[in-house]
Amino acid sequence: MSEAGEEQAVSAPSQFLSEITGSKVIVKLYSGEEYHGNLDSIDGYMNVALEEAEEYVGGQITNKYGDVFIRANNVLYISQE
Repeated sequence: MSEAGEEQAVSAPSQFLSEITGSKVIVKLYSGEEYHGNLDSIDGYMNVALEEAEEYVGGQITNKYGDVFIRANNVLYISQE
């Protein structure tokens, strides 16, 4: 419960994702890998396209890519960096 005068911002996930397009994000996969990069776009199926992406496994960078396309069914979460 919130106290009087305190406002909580509630937005739809699609609104959040459109607001962070162009920002640096972290995309964590169910496999445990993470991709850090600039969010280029997300389609209607929630597939993710990143620019200047870096792949991390176990917290260590393993590869650097230009562009990366990640299928939606692999994505655990997306967070702003």
